[in-house]
Amino acid sequence: MVQEFTRVQKEVRFPDSAPAAYPVFFRTYSRKYNNKRESWAEVCDRTLTGLKTLGKLTQEQADLIDKMQKQLKSLTSGRWLWVGGTEWVDRPENFSGSYNCTSTNVIDWRSFGLMMDLAMQGSGTGGVLEPQYISQLPVIRNQLQVNVIGAIGATPVEKRRHNTEVEFDYANNAVKFHVGDSRQGWVKSYQSLLELSSDEKFDASKPVQITVDISDVRPSGEPLKGFGGMANPVKLPTLYDRCASILNKAIGRQLTSVECCLLIDEAAVCIVAGNIRRSAGMRQFSSEDTLGSVAKDNLWQQDEVGNWRIDPERDALRMANHTRVFHRKPTEQECVDAVRKQYYSGEGAIQWAGEAIARSNADLITTPELKRDFLAAYVKGEGKEWLRSHQPEVTERELEHRLQRYALNPCGEITGADFHCNLSEVHLNQLNPRNEKEQEEAFKAGALSVAALLNHRFNEERYQFSREVDPIVGVSFTGLFDFFVHAFGVEWLRWWEAGRPDTVQGLDFKEKESDYLNRWREIVHQTVWEYCDAHGLRRPNRCTTTQPAGTKSLLTGASPGWHPPKAQRFIRRITFRKEDPVARACMDYGYSIIPSQSDKDENGQLLNDPFDPRCTEWLVEIPVSVSWADLDGADQVEISKFDVMAQFDFYMQVQKHYTRHNTSATLELREHEIEPLGKKIYEAIRDDEGYISAALLARFDDLQTFPRLPFEPIDKATYEKLSVEVLVRRKSDDFYASLLRYDSGELMEAGPAGCDSDKCMFPEQKP
Repeated sequence: MVQEFTRVQKEVRFPDSAPAAYPVFFRTYSRKYNNKRESWAEVCDRTLTGLKTLGKLTQEQADLIDKMQKQLKSLTSGRWLWVGGTEWVDRPENFSGSYNCTSTNVIDWRSFGLMMDLAMQGSGTGGVLEPQYISQLPVIRNQLQVNVIGAIGATPVEKRRHNTEVEFDYANNAVKFHVGDSRQGWVKSYQSLLELSSDEKFDASKPVQITVDISDVRPSGEPLKGFGGMANPVKLPTLYDRCASILNKAIGRQLTSVECCLLIDEAAVCIVAGNIRRSAGMRQFSSEDTLGSVAKDNLWQQDEVGNWRIDPERDALRMANHTRVFHRKPTEQECVDAVRKQYYSGEGAIQWAGEAIARSNADLITTPELKRDFLAAYVKGEGKEWLRSHQPEVTERELEHRLQRYALNPCGEITGADFHCNLSEVHLNQLNPRNEKEQEEAFKAGALSVAALLNHRFNEERYQFSREVDPIVGVSFTGLFDFFVHAFGVEWLRWWEAGRPDTVQGLDFKEKESDYLNRWREIVHQTVWEYCDAHGLRRPNRCTTTQPAGTKSLLTGASPGWHPPKAQRFIRRITFRKEDPVARACMDYGYSIIPSQSDKDENGQLLNDPFDPRCTEWLVEIPVSVSWADLDGADQVEISKFDVMAQFDFYMQVQKHYTRHNTSATLELREHEIEPLGKKIYEAIRDDEGYISAALLARFDDLQTFPRLPFEPIDKATYEKLSVEVLVRRKSDDFYASLLRYDSGELMEAGPAGCDSDKCMFPEQKP
């Protein structure tokens, strides 16, 4: 049986230009059945089977998806690669596990429970915490005193409760929770605690005594059947008291936006405990919210001898990105200040809601003239009246929904309201710039794979309503920079190095870029709309987006999303837990292993020996070269010197000509570029050029230095030396055969995070 599986594994190979593909694939996307991990071909077959059934695909459509995925030219979402085609995802209560990203307006206690449930299924969670939403939450009236009893795993398997049971004793102002051993059990216990804080049946003059029995919860290391991965309830016992502490500080009033954020993020801490999965969250605050705008300020604090500590009461805020929503056009100074804050702290991004809402109503706002007309009305507070005048037959609820479609997913590439969105990804670095048929097939396959999920009907009414009035999908791409280098040559790189000026040559390049982008966008929309028409589904009014692209890009060695690579050649470091079987296989394959940035000795010095007993995580080091690194003259172009204005110009090309949601972007800048970039963002919003929001990050060689970064640029000689050393150390050319020697037990991972961004991998600003 092992021999047969090895043969299947070799049928579909990852490209030689993607040396990180095997480690990433087996760590993140390959499920294990009967102690045997799937090959890439088997993952493709499983996910296609699920799409065919759910999407009622024709054989021709299924064959196209299959061909493009096995050729690594168009991939389904990371979440679908993990759960697609499993029995688990066929159950309605688990549909959300199919989706990369979601957003929820925080209007009631149920919103908090929903977001925890979504995060536990692997979906990224956006939460809108503006006053018009959180003002609907009840006043906190009851003081909560929590006592956790029992030991995790104490109840025998056959006697464990699956669901959480809550026993109310109003006469004695007491409640007892028996926490159920399931995702739904955790969620109910968390949401029920929040509900107790405003329950009017209790006597508010004395504390509510809450006993939480966790005996039925399975212990760490026990498998999560169906979803995959391992149980890790290490943070669950402290969740209830930490939430009660937040609620108790708000007695007699409603929660602030930051308190809401903390409650959501405490649940996130509980879910990602033990580094099982990266957090993927977005929290949106009003631009006028003075508390929300400084929520993460001074999160790290330094004592009198220089030691850093994190504020323990706000530690959970690290679980999500924070964005300030502007319903008016920000001033130039506000834009500059926002850029400056992001440069120094990584936080403080602004979002222009008007553009997001205009794009999200593309079925009504069909021309540039109508868009300008709508935005002029919106900044006056007359957006609702404008929409009603252009669609008078729409219900009041749908009208409100149309005005709420500025909510973002964790990486900011999707806009909507109370939404679920599924994202496919075309790997442009695998496509021939002169083969239009190949490009058409790749984007069609991507469009069909996301359209199929529009057949889901959600149990939660707010999500189902959003699906009915605003069905959305997202077809993204990665490797755009690589594609254009191959299309236009080294002269295009030199033009970038010059700042992408509007010279005769530059304008010609821009026209050719826009021709590709526009054509791909039209292929996507036409394919999705034809599919929806054939299946009686409402057409999405926006279907294209651009992800930040992280993990999946490594399967083909693509430069992530639209972004330039870090360098022509670099060391790529990938994190594993110590002694991970995949990391062990990496050693046999010749890759070097070092301890992670977090592993230090008693003097704070980084460890060097990965087998040191104090080491907890491994970094696998892989020398990588982009596909065009050896083009004549490419080495003379310094990628790291590309200025932020050139990045912004290219980003806006994508935003204008391909993306109809938002383009997820991480613009890297140096200190002297703060004011010019702030002014440019201000002008883009002022002139209705299509800007919504972007993340900004200081260049690492300008502001910070961190050891053992995920990317370390190297020169050609170093790359060639390291590559030779890999071959010298290599014990086997068959990665999977090596993996079999070490593989045992269950997978620790539970698939990829909803957010798939290289930005998430960088260390925090403070040590």
